[in-house]
Amino acid sequence: MPAVTVPDITVLPRVPEPGEAAIERAVRSVTTAPSGYEGEGFPVRRAFAGIDLRDLDPFLMMDQMGEVEYAPGEPKGTPWHPHRGFETVTYIIDGTFEHQDSHGGGGTITDGDTQWMTAGSGLLHIERPPEALVASGGLFHGLQLWVNLPQEHKWLPPKYQDLRGHESALLSSPDGGVLLRLIAGELAGHTGPGTTFTPITMIHATLAPGAGLRLPWRRDFNALVYVLSGAGTAGAERAPIRTGQAVLYGAGDAITVAADAEQESRLSAMDVVILGGAPIREPIAWYGPFVMNTKAELLQAFDDYQKGKLGVVPATSVPHGSAGGDA
Repeated sequence: MPAVTVPDITVLPRVPEPGEAAIERAVRSVTTAPSGYEGEGFPVRRAFAGIDLRDLDPFLMMDQMGEVEYAPGEPKGTPWHPHRGFETVTYIIDGTFEHQDSHGGGGTITDGDTQWMTAGSGLLHIERPPEALVASGGLFHGLQLWVNLPQEHKWLPPKYQDLRGHESALLSSPDGGVLLRLIAGELAGHTGPGTTFTPITMIHATLAPGAGLRLPWRRDFNALVYVLSGAGTAGAERAPIRTGQAVLYGAGDAITVAADAEQESRLSAMDVVILGGAPIREPIAWYGPFVMNTKAELLQAFDDYQKGKLGVVPATSVPHGSAGGDA
């Protein structure tokens, strides 16, 4: 980890540090993601468990899938399942996933690719490893992030974005100690490839041992950092953080995260996901795969699903032998 790297980070555009007048965002909380299993047994960490939805807004949840080394026959996926009212963002760091939906969207994502699916008014969806990976086994590691949609966009037709890893804007910290992969949103004049209905920024950063990162951050955005692997500190107060922990920052113009000089022997760096977005501040009615504004809309979603109004499984789809629960 990670899949998308560069041979010489010093040739990348540098993200300037915020000026001295910028207000540092203090660390409000550090939470540890509980570990569990989805579907037929692939391991996940619930990255934002324990953080209030009002502080996550516009994000709903994020699962870290793996990191796991599968034996032959072990890779797991999901069966066909519905979604309505939000967006799913599946980011594959290592391994391969196939996607298909009832509106004709889909494709294969691997090693740094992202599948950005706007469920909108509703669809059926499946995620699974390809047959070759099931047969051979191998390393699998990724994320699935759920981003809420404002009421005005919950009924839009479903949309699919297939983002290749090489399309991410690759940037570096001023001293070249941190590689930044800007997947969506804007950072210091640079823009990621993901198009979002809700203004957000999503970054995967790799910090060399001992490296620090101080980023300019929109004052109207919230700010979250999740540690994929490694150990370090968050904020000017240097709160200790490690693999599987999420940092919620307070208000301000700048966020700081740093990697410890000593990392686990198996790790060459510290990897984090940095997220921020403009809060929607609307009521949330959420159950399972549906995220709406009212209970009545939620009940309607279940009724529409049961009546087949969210789509049907395409006749061309081939049953897959390793289906599990929804990530």
